[in-house]
Amino acid sequence: MSILNEISENLQKGKAKVVKELVEKAVSDGIAATDILNEGLIAGMNVVGEKFKNNEVYVPEVLIAARAMNMGSQVLKPLLVAQGVKATGKVCIGTVQGDLHDIGKNLVKMMMEGKGLEVIDLGTDVSPETYVNTAIEQGCQVICCSALLTTTMGVMADVVKAAEAAGIRDKVKIMIGGAPVTDDYRAQIGADAYTSDAASAADMAIKLCAGV
Repeated sequence: MSILNEISENLQKGKAKVVKELVEKAVSDGIAATDILNEGLIAGMNVVGEKFKNNEVYVPEVLIAARAMNMGSQVLKPLLVAQGVKATGKVCIGTVQGDLHDIGKNLVKMMMEGKGLEVIDLGTDVSPETYVNTAIEQGCQVICCSALLTTTMGVMADVVKAAEAAGIRDKVKIMIGGAPVTDDYRAQIGADAYTSDAASAADMAIKLCAGV
């Protein structure tokens, strides 16, 4: 088994320490950082994402795998920066104003990072202005809004309006998600995408960043 496969397998099992050691070994063996990232870490996280979609693994397993991914990524970051490797896209994510739930948001963030996206996490209770200003200042292609309460869902419509008012609506895509959210609601408020789970959200964000 190649070391990249070993990295992928151990990441899927959530063995963070082993993943870190294997990534360090792969680097010292002269394997390109981009190959380690794509064929080791991201490949492993993709398997976890698919299994999560199919209900073969659950939130705890995903969180453990994501932690292993992060340990491996930390080793590679300086090398990737030195090579001028750009992320596949840039998104900002947060739970909307008035809502303090973050488990779903954190899961989506991890899945997106697992796909090679750069994610700016705005936390919870995020105002429409904060989403829009961050997207402008950081050059994000996608704004991701999460809500767990029916009472806070309305803020998502305000985010769309704020993006329109700021003149960035044609440049930035808006994704929404969370337990009470539906695709009908997405259409109603004029957002660009809705997904029902974290793995699908990551796939959708990649598509939106690529302009597909």
